[in-house]
Amino acid sequence: MIHHVSLGTNDAARARTFYDPLMDLLGLKLLRMDMDPDALHYGSGEIQFSLVRPVDGRPAQPGNGAHIAFQAQSRDTVRRFHELALANGGTSDGEPGLRPEYNAHYFAAFVRDPDGNKIEAVTHSAK
Repeated sequence: MIHHVSLGTNDAARARTFYDPLMDLLGLKLLRMDMDPDALHYGSGEIQFSLVRPVDGRPAQPGNGAHIAFQAQSRDTVRRFHELALANGGTSDGEPGLRPEYNAHYFAAFVRDPDGNKIEAVTHSAK
């Protein structure tokens, strides 16, 4: 079982502008900023998703082929996720829509955050 997931960021303030509305839409809140001003931690009680500046001093870079998929409650939430991402500095990596190659109800949208990390919102709801 996964306890939490972290992505790198080179600018926590820019990442917060991008992620705050997306995480709020998905039901995750900003939990802690007191530990490190270069880190953001989101969750629904405990930390589940973080954005951190690499501790080794090298710039954060997105992983090749890696992405994070967030569970959305509905297709409308997936659409709103995509809209919010683009409105807050992200770029589209796949418009909201069905992905029948995964399964008949796999409805998802793919975006890249301002650091280039690949994220997705997905629902299996038929609605």
